[in-house]
Amino acid sequence: MELILPDGKTRCFGNKAGQELLAHYHDTEWGVPVRNDDRLLFEMLTMEGAQAGLNWEIILKRRDGYKAAFHDFDIAAVAAMSDAKLEALRSFDGIIKNRLKIYSTRSNAVAFAKIQSEFGSFSEYLWGFVDGGVQIVNHYRKGEMMPASTPLSDAISKDLKKRGFRFVGTTIIYAYIQGVGLVNDHLADCWCASQTSS
Repeated sequence: MELILPDGKTRCFGNKAGQELLAHYHDTEWGVPVRNDDRLLFEMLTMEGAQAGLNWEIILKRRDGYKAAFHDFDIAAVAAMSDAKLEALRSFDGIIKNRLKIYSTRSNAVAFAKIQSEFGSFSEYLWGFVDGGVQIVNHYRKGEMMPASTPLSDAISKDLKKRGFRFVGTTIIYAYIQGVGLVNDHLADCWCASQTSS
């Protein structure tokens, strides 16, 4: 890995000058298990869906905009947003203005709330996909070894789609479960490799 940031830490991504936002996300969130925080799980699911076809740094730079647009990811408030409110967001520079992605945030909030009712929380539902609710830790030596999807992301994606979610294809879901820590994909020589655990 090329080390350009002054702290000299080896990272899976966010190593170059000007990528401090990516480096901070990598160091503090990526691969850290998110449990019992449905608001954050909904936020990350929304952001991963918004990333489809784009680069993650573009989405991270708009994170505050997404929080402002979608009631700090309050699930009930987002589920209740009117068409007029969603249409207004198509003129808001703080988020990606794709109509389908904007509207999917509301429909996903509705589906998310149904999962909360059925399972007690979205966290319970999501962590139920991994054996014993224990984080999967991989030991890839190079980024090219990481898959774009796995049988786990296939299963979660399929179930979410069945429940009415959109922008939850298996590649998006693999990025999601990496981000919220069901999977720890920190590379073997990354300084965070031994820092995150379930």
